[in-house]
Amino acid sequence: MTTSATTSTAVPIIPPITSTTTTAPAAAVPAGPAGPAEIVDLLVVGAGPAGCAAALRALQLRPQTRVVMLDAADFPRDKACGDGIAPHGLDVLRALGVPDAAAGYAPVDRMRLRAPGGAQVATPCPRANYVVPRKVFDARLAAAARARGAVLRRERVRSVAPGPNAGDPVVVNGYLRAQVVIGADGANSVTRRALGIGPNPPEALAIAVRGYADAPRADRPPEQLIEMTDEGWPAYAWSFPIGDGRANIGYGMLRSKLDELHGNSGGRAVLHGTLARMLPDQPAHPGTLRAHHLPLSTWRPRQPDGAVLLAGDAASLINPLTGEGIYYALLSGSLAGQAAVTVSPSAVGAAYRHALDRELGRHLRHTTLLAGLAGRHRTLMDSAVQAASHRTELFDTLLEIGLGRGTIPTASLARLAVRKLVAGRR
Repeated sequence: MTTSATTSTAVPIIPPITSTTTTAPAAAVPAGPAGPAEIVDLLVVGAGPAGCAAALRALQLRPQTRVVMLDAADFPRDKACGDGIAPHGLDVLRALGVPDAAAGYAPVDRMRLRAPGGAQVATPCPRANYVVPRKVFDARLAAAARARGAVLRRERVRSVAPGPNAGDPVVVNGYLRAQVVIGADGANSVTRRALGIGPNPPEALAIAVRGYADAPRADRPPEQLIEMTDEGWPAYAWSFPIGDGRANIGYGMLRSKLDELHGNSGGRAVLHGTLARMLPDQPAHPGTLRAHHLPLSTWRPRQPDGAVLLAGDAASLINPLTGEGIYYALLSGSLAGQAAVTVSPSAVGAAYRHALDRELGRHLRHTTLLAGLAGRHRTLMDSAVQAASHRTELFDTLLEIGLGRGTIPTASLARLAVRKLVAGRR
């Protein structure tokens, strides 16, 4: 059981490689529907962190694999996100042979948590986090995947059609055939819809607005701020310093709470207005505010058998306590890429599902329990933050649960289980 951020190291099932420059021969891929159809080994829908990790892992294990990544955007491109890169995600990237994804950005080794009732804790983190704009971070990962041998094409995926029989190629956009497809195409995943899996319900879907602002004054050490609020609980604002004079700022809440409290009165105005009210000293730079959905892991679709896999946001892998998703994306992408080149296409879905459960299952069950209790009992978060201000080991445990794959200590788990049972009977 992992209970402290100081114990987290590189994911053991992803061994490091000795060179980051191994390049596989580029696959001959049709340029579009008019070109001759060709079967590729692995087609990745989406070239964000999950998709790039999948390509990197597949080519790490099988350099000759013909990997194609399709993305609707050119890189570099902006992506609405908190830009926080936890050390756990960098562990995965180092194991994949990408040690410099956060190069040039200063580590941020302090975090301040403010609970709705006023309790707060500001303590050095056991391991530093980084704040790297996704425009930079994702472009670096895409470049690393291309250097390893993946083909990256700008193309919007509109259809994903598994074959009628086990082992049949999956047809993408009506012409491109792949032995395995990994859907890493985000919260509005086309791949997920093609599998007959609908979106998260409003109570398991967060909506957030992100902007860029001037960083807080420089007369104190830089720190990541998460400030929770009673309005629409569970909800919070954040301010993460990038190190270049700017900070990534934002505010998020559950879609169900936004609908419940404000109906059709204008969600954008509510999000923008609450962010401005909670961070009055950091007005957003003009033109930087963008909203995005976060499908929370409290409602995860079952990964089906077969040759189509879901990773990252497409698999609802977003921590319901913090909104963290990049670590989950990198880890799940790595596991999907590994399964794609080590298991037959007819069995790859089941193998990947079991790998995900082995690596994240217990952690995800614990975060679901905590999120449910915190949503019903706001004072639970006040008490946790208050206790963490006096107990370093508890703060470390909270960070590991919120940013990595930590679990609830056994003694605390029993008490929380009883509390959930009592709450359910009321």
